[in-house]
Amino acid sequence: MKASPADQEQLLRLQSLDTRLAQLDHRLGSLPQAAPLADLAARDTAVRGTRAEAVGGLEDAKAELARLESDVAVVEARIARDTDRVQHTSSVKDVAALESELTALAKRRSDLEDQELVVMEKVEAAEAVVADIDAQRAAIAAEVAELESARGEAAAGFGNERDQTERDRAVVAGGVPADLLAFYEQRRTRGGGVGAALLRQRTCGGCTITLTGSDLESVRRSAPDDVVQCPECDRILVRTDESGL
Repeated sequence: MKASPADQEQLLRLQSLDTRLAQLDHRLGSLPQAAPLADLAARDTAVRGTRAEAVGGLEDAKAELARLESDVAVVEARIARDTDRVQHTSSVKDVAALESELTALAKRRSDLEDQELVVMEKVEAAEAVVADIDAQRAAIAAEVAELESARGEAAAGFGNERDQTERDRAVVAGGVPADLLAFYEQRRTRGGGVGAALLRQRTCGGCTITLTGSDLESVRRSAPDDVVQCPECDRILVRTDESGL
């Protein structure tokens, strides 16, 4: 690949801006609020799982209570019916049978009402558990809001600098030939964020290897507009008066 020495030197400016962007991203990601926010997110996930289980228990208890209430309603309807029949029959035999059934129904209603009380206590206990979990989540949310506010204030300066650096990068990148820029981006992706490095005193600024022997001779023989690469790290080597060639 060919590119003028001036265009190749622009890659150093571009690399400097990309390095600064990476540094800013790292600082934004390592703000003191980041770790506690991650911990709170994990806690909230765990609490949400507990809540789902608690809500399931509450719904089961409510369903059981609804069934008992329905059973009580059925028994009460039968008691009302049999009581009315007792009042309107003249048969001693029928009255005896109805009164026996009413006694059984009264016992059944009493048993169901006792069960209702037990299940109502279960419902109340389950509601208390859900309410406690909701209180925990509300407390977590309050902590998250406070930390995010603090993080936002801390990040504001970095964010402004990042925006300006992005704008500066766009200007510099816009002045680099498209093919050279694409090659740089390819090298940068493969090079862990570094696509071009200054060759200073025969030493690659990317991997710090010092060129010797045939590698050094190959670079020395390259034309000024040849785009050369480090034989060790494969990054673009930008030659200047500092290169010591």
